[in-house]
Parts: sequence; structure tokens; C-alpha cells
Amino acid sequence: MYLKKYNLKNKTAVVTGAGKGLGRACAIALAESGANLVIISRTKKDLDEVSKKIKKLKSKCKSYVCDITNYNEIKKIINSQPKIDILINNAGNNIPEHFTQVKTKNMEYLVKINTIATFNLAQLCAIKMIKAKNRKKIGGAIVNMSSQMGHVGGPIRSVYNMNKWGLEGLTKGMSIDLAKYNIRVNTICPTFVVTPMTKKFLKNKKFKKETLNNIPLGRFAELSEVASATVFLASDAASMITGTSLLVDGGWTAK
Repeated sequence: MYLKKYNLKNKTAVVTGAGKGLGRACAIALAESGANLVIISRTKKDLDEVSKKIKKLKSKCKSYVCDITNYNEIKKIINSQPKIDILINNAGNNIPEHFTQVKTKNMEYLVKINTIATFNLAQLCAIKMIKAKNRKKIGGAIVNMSSQMGHVGGPIRSVYNMNKWGLEGLTKGMSIDLAKYNIRVNTICPTFVVTPMTKKFLKNKKFKKETLNNIPLGRFAELSEVASATVFLASDAASMITGTSLLVDGGWTAK
């Protein structure tokens, strides 16, 4: 047989930013593939709703209200898990500003959440994964949620570009360091998806039209398309894929 399965039964996956948007979709998709979940978000109400959906799929779910920029709290959560097989490093944010008008406090916040917190979480999870005695046999997967903006430039996106290009570099470095443990590290790079984070930007009709004009397929990505790509990279179907990016961008970066 040549078709590797997407079955994640008995795997434990950590998903950050799991209360809404991409994180929520990825968490539910992982549960649909059989994984047990550890979900993290800042809003209890959102986590409760996602947890209920995951448990309906007969998967176990632990939920934690936490801001991922709080290193001590995140460390406590990760270290308390019996095991971790998969990390979906999804939490992040964006504050669009023209390069000449970027406010220092906004830049520092975006670096803190999109770069420093992402690095810290990946490091904590990798250390936890490595401690599993059979890790080399069963493997592990870290999927960093990047963006097409980690491959191209964009107007009023200079700080976000910096964050995501940096994440692409981090992913390549991590993949080399973690390969000997059979832990794979990749990025998912979506184009614009209609989520709570992007919805406010897409209210601008001019921006929306210009954005669609940059996508050869002529539409925004759907949550299910990004979540499906994430499950693929987390599964054994991607067992020889590491240190690279899966672009879910409708052809944006092909132009």
C-alpha cells in the first residue's frame, strides 16, 4: 500500500490561539483525525465551545486560558502534560501600519507575540517531545503558522513581514536541530482567510478588491483548506517533509 494515513489516534496535539479562526479550525480538524487536544487561548468562553466540539468527536481535550506571551504560565502548562506529539504554533496578531508610521509599542507587541512567544512555545514543546523514550520511532511534528507574507512583501505589513520571514528562518533552523529526534518542523502559509483577525481589514472595499486581484484563484482561502493542510503536515503522510513551507495561497506567490 502506498497511501499513508492521516490517522492521529493516540497522538496529543497542542494548539495555540485555539478559540477562534484558524486555531479553532485546526484543533477540530485534528480531533476529526483522532488526536487528543491541549487547547490554549485567552478567552474561556471560546475554549469551552471548542472543547465541547472536540469531545463530541470522542477525543480528549484539556483547555487552558492563557496569553502565550506569559512565559511562566506557558511553561507550566507545557511541562504539566504527560506527553506532546504535535504542536500547532498558531497564536499571533497583526497591526497594519505604514512603515514610516509604525508605533514602537505596536512593533514591540508584534515581535513579542509573533516571534518571541512563538519561539518559546516551540522550544518548550520540543524539549517535552524529546523526553519521550520512543520519540525517534513514533516521530513528532511542529507546524508553525506563518503566512504568504513570509514569502513576499505587502503594503502596511512591514512588521508582520519581518515576523513571518523570521518564522520561516526559525523553522528551517529548528528542522535541522530536531531531525535527529525524528521531529519534523514546517510552516503553513495561508493567503487571506476570513477570520476574526482578517475580517476587520477586509471591510475596506478597496483593500478587499486589491487583495483578491493578487490571488490567481480569485477567492479567499477557507478555514477547512488551511486546517486540512495542517493535519497533513502533522500526520505520517508527511513523514519525509521537514524544514519547508506549505503555501495555501491560491497562487499569490507564484506571480
